[in-house]
Amino acid sequence: MNVQTAIPTVDLSTIKGRQQLAWSSGDYAVVGTTLQIVGETLCEAVDLRSNQRVLDVAAGNGNATLAAARRFADVVSTDYVAALLEGGRRRAEADRLPVTFQEADAEALPFADASFDVVLSTFGVMFTPNQDKAARELLRVCRPGGKIGLANWTPESFIGQMFRVLGKYVPPVAGVAPPSLWGTKARLDALFGSQAVVAAESRNFVFRYKSPAHWLEIFRDYYGPVLKAFGAVSPEARQALEKDLYSLLDENNVAKDGTLVLPSEYLEAVISKKG
Repeated sequence: MNVQTAIPTVDLSTIKGRQQLAWSSGDYAVVGTTLQIVGETLCEAVDLRSNQRVLDVAAGNGNATLAAARRFADVVSTDYVAALLEGGRRRAEADRLPVTFQEADAEALPFADASFDVVLSTFGVMFTPNQDKAARELLRVCRPGGKIGLANWTPESFIGQMFRVLGKYVPPVAGVAPPSLWGTKARLDALFGSQAVVAAESRNFVFRYKSPAHWLEIFRDYYGPVLKAFGAVSPEARQALEKDLYSLLDENNVAKDGTLVLPSEYLEAVISKKG
């Protein structure tokens, strides 16, 4: 008698809902604002022009959005967390930058085909549970001859290592590809290569905090995935998680004066859609 083992079905919509709750918790903007330089660098990498229409996907509190608006492009900023978009709106208003803000799911963008000259995402779209669907959406809304600019943490980056530490305590969902795959050229080639040309370069973002304890305080209180991990485990496990994170910080910290200066690799990709 043949016995077939059932393969569990991955409910991506449920996973997405949990992710949305995680990113809505805390206040990602406290961390996100420190990453502004990545948005500026990405706009330079795609050679952004003032006469271009730009979409920022999974924009968070608007780092790439503001960088593009500073270059006088026509910018639409999207995210599925309303509070983050509101933070981006306040930042744009403070800098007197005209930007359109709109709630949107990166896997189902509410825009017509070929609506944008440039599509951007900094540490955003990489966290979508359905990577193939998200990539198809980025390609769909980008015009032929247009560019998709991405900044994604690599698997071996500090952030990639941090997520592996979290995974020891709160295991990732089986059947969902790790977000850090977006930080490899091989994965980007697989996602986009049939319809675009992928150019990628390794860069480092440097986290600069008052101390390792200061970093942990900020990430535990404001960075959704870390906040949720600490909240999901027992008090004993929290102590072990804290110890593991301190160990990771110490391994990567290049400062010798008590502060935290910690490089984290990311992949800067410029994906040119074929005409």
